[in-house]
Amino acid sequence: MKNVKVILWGLGAMGGGIGKMLTKKKGVDIVGAIDIGDKIGKSLYDVVPGIERGDREDVIVGTPEDVIKKGAADIVVVCTNSFTKDVFDKLVFVMERGINVITSAEEMAYPQAQEPELAKKLDECAKKNGVSVLGTGINPGLIMDLLVVLWTGACESVDHIVSRRVNSLSPFGPAVMEEQGIGMEVAEFERRKAEGTMAGHVGFAESVGMIAEALGWNLTDFKQDMEPIVTDVDRKSPYGFAAKGQVAGVAMKGWGYVDGEMKIEMDHPQQIEPEQVGIHTGDYVEIKGNPPVNMANTPEIEGGIGTMAMIMNCIPHVINARPGLRTMLDIPVPRAIMGDMRNMIEEDCKLVK
Repeated sequence: MKNVKVILWGLGAMGGGIGKMLTKKKGVDIVGAIDIGDKIGKSLYDVVPGIERGDREDVIVGTPEDVIKKGAADIVVVCTNSFTKDVFDKLVFVMERGINVITSAEEMAYPQAQEPELAKKLDECAKKNGVSVLGTGINPGLIMDLLVVLWTGACESVDHIVSRRVNSLSPFGPAVMEEQGIGMEVAEFERRKAEGTMAGHVGFAESVGMIAEALGWNLTDFKQDMEPIVTDVDRKSPYGFAAKGQVAGVAMKGWGYVDGEMKIEMDHPQQIEPEQVGIHTGDYVEIKGNPPVNMANTPEIEGGIGTMAMIMNCIPHVINARPGLRTMLDIPVPRAIMGDMRNMIEEDCKLVK
């Protein structure tokens, strides 16, 4: 059987990290890479620090038109944007060339929540071209939604859910730093919040929507709010800096209402270098039901590595999936790929030659 062929679109912190992970796995080849600016025309192995070429064929970074052609790969990994509307054209570009696609765009974990029309178009495009499209990551994609759904599998009944993640933003790249307002003055944060242009964590609506669908709940309303986490010491991460008195993160809360009753709570304070101020990270699931569930994992599952691994480990499942827009509710439970990736590809899902 041929190796699984992957194209990387976006070579920043996430895309480059996924590339490094893939080079350590059996049965998979990176056959293309896409980025912008002065990265074009250079070797992937020069552009992404720490990625080992070994005896592999060189991969030259190009444009989408240069790299993504029918039959060029089994799947494209898109790590460029957070919002469905921003990544939509890229996903369509890939699918129209008959290639599966997986993306780290947070809203794509459950695009039905905020972009139902675009979700419908993506589903139609995928089915028309016989491919699958999935958005996933550590959160949304696993910690605050799929993990919650998994725990409810042991419950006869569920009355109320609290999903809490206290995490560090330090591993993430410049795009996330901007979304979270890292290094921003508090007045600017409040101004942008009032205008509705302060992104904060992207994914609450998606996680709540996914949980509600999984449990068969009729979600009648969703609300969220955010407050700045202001640092009283200078903090510096690989891709962000917040001086004393500036914004070092965002404390997010969200609420999902089922038939008018608040049933799902999201609690997500996240910031760069939390350890500097004595904050202990962790992941928590609290379910009031029969039986009750109280899960605590501390420290947190590290977000950068977790996102990269989730995307990499879901590659075979997207290739195997029925054509269409898929969520984490539609594919098998993700698991670490420790053997040959080709062995996870179902026989009727032929790999490209």
